[in-house]
Amino acid sequence: MEEYVGGLWHKLVTHAADRRHAQAAVTLDEIGKTASIFFRALGGDPGLNLSATPATRHGARRRWLEWLAASGEKAELAWRDGETLRLPERIDLFPERDLNRDLYLWLVALSAVEAEPALPWIVRSQRSTLATLERFPGLTARYRRLVQALLPLRRAPQQLPEDEAAQEQALRRALLQPGSIETLPRARRPFQPVPLWPHPLPPAGKAGRAPVGDGAPERDETSQDVAHSRRRHVAERTDMPDGKDGFLMLFRAESLFSWTEYIKVNRPQDDEEDAANAALAAEDMDAMTVARDGQTSAAKLRFDLDLPAAGEDDTVLGEGIALPEWDWKKQLLQPDYCRLQEMVARRAAPCELPQPLRRTARRLRSQFQALVPVRSWLKAQADGEEVDLDAWVRHETDRLIGVHAAERGLYRAQTAQQRDLACLLLADLSLSTDAYASDHARVIDVIRDSLFLFSEALSATGDRFALYGFSSLKRSHVRFHRLKSFDERYDSDIRGRIAAIKPGYYTRMGAAIRHSTALLSKQPSSQRLLLLLTDGKPNDLDRYEGRYGIEDTRMALSEARRQGLQPFCVTIDREANDYLPHLFGAGGYAVIRKPEDLPRELPLLYAQMTRQ
Repeated sequence: MEEYVGGLWHKLVTHAADRRHAQAAVTLDEIGKTASIFFRALGGDPGLNLSATPATRHGARRRWLEWLAASGEKAELAWRDGETLRLPERIDLFPERDLNRDLYLWLVALSAVEAEPALPWIVRSQRSTLATLERFPGLTARYRRLVQALLPLRRAPQQLPEDEAAQEQALRRALLQPGSIETLPRARRPFQPVPLWPHPLPPAGKAGRAPVGDGAPERDETSQDVAHSRRRHVAERTDMPDGKDGFLMLFRAESLFSWTEYIKVNRPQDDEEDAANAALAAEDMDAMTVARDGQTSAAKLRFDLDLPAAGEDDTVLGEGIALPEWDWKKQLLQPDYCRLQEMVARRAAPCELPQPLRRTARRLRSQFQALVPVRSWLKAQADGEEVDLDAWVRHETDRLIGVHAAERGLYRAQTAQQRDLACLLLADLSLSTDAYASDHARVIDVIRDSLFLFSEALSATGDRFALYGFSSLKRSHVRFHRLKSFDERYDSDIRGRIAAIKPGYYTRMGAAIRHSTALLSKQPSSQRLLLLLTDGKPNDLDRYEGRYGIEDTRMALSEARRQGLQPFCVTIDREANDYLPHLFGAGGYAVIRKPEDLPRELPLLYAQMTRQ
């Protein structure tokens, strides 16, 4: 009974304290695509990812009902760094939906304007506002509407102590007249959050910590059991306490200014019974601290990622190839930074096409045979195998009636048009392909079937094509698997190599693309297509992740275009629209929503791109 009454009281007080407008809410998922395009159209950094900002405690004075309901402690404020633009996951501040949407667009426009980071927050925010309104005057009316709608929602200065009132008055004046305030008056408590401006103290990870992604296994992007969210937690590395050292408190506990929560989370495993509770707890944390505890899971991870013995591994071809890598922070191409090793499957027994694919393969071969050029007759030629009767009749008629006609060809010549193109398909064979794409097949199985049907289709046209796969384990070991070279014939041996592919390690795309560019550039064809088949972003154990990996891949693709190649990406990554436009351009990629459709869709995409 007590719990029941307590639950009712909690709902009552929470509802009374809630000042949000759920019926007018706009979410980042709804406006994410528009926001990305708008940000880049206004001149924003095209390499930034878009994600939801974590809610952070602001420490400002709350209303009495909010204090009673223990709500209103956190706020979602926009901010950006060198890799990510973070926007609120949901905006329901205003009762009108149009105003909430306008707030998203204003924050995007404000983030597209570079501001001097060394300036105080109040000065920096005002200058960013003035610069945004100067560059995009069409936003002036929208900004004014947002300010007029925001001010009544803030605590009135008359309701605040003197020092906080002076601070609030300064903020109101700065919003109404950007550039009018040089310093913010001091107060004992922080000021109320300003949703129209960026976060005053973005919750970035502490300096000197290792990146959280270092050593983490690749994420399973295809899992259907995890609720999709754009939110990315602020995190840092720390050492796992060994529990042997005591903790001596030489002060009274009630004098602590704040508490830090420490939750022991085993990252590689997600099958604990309290996984849902852990997820909810994580959502409520300002920052997440992650440590390696050296227990069974970590040992298992190291074992799984260990390279196999030389006798069990694929056959190595050559001594390896040194390749450069682009450092986007230094704006420098680092020479001989990576080492790529070509390999071929050691135990790949020749085989025939799997029985379930044979019917689809017959249909594709029939469709692709229609692309094979046929022999045709060219009329009115100066020389040829046969007389062109139509041309001869016109010539004799003109001669008989005394018309002087220009000399024309009187023969027909037979010619055969050729498809002058070459294609190199580069398949991502990273660890993430071991995840299940459907109830019956893993991603690697879908890729294998795609390679089979792609090869069957292209062998029907006679187009020159090559197949390679890749994965990596840091910069010194980029594995480049030869499935079929341009000089090899598609036969049972090649099918055996395709059947032998398996999930590898990580995804250092830049090195693999550079070597593929070198191979494809040697082909004399007039049209050369570099086709990348992947399921996720660039990623590796070292610093090759996030913006670093994206920018190196982008530079490698730019190098390929300068060589006259046509890069194109086919992916099953649900979040590909967030980063592939920056890499391949608006029309340079295709997203397959259902991974199981990939084997059927891939050859058809090729036919559309190469139709002559």
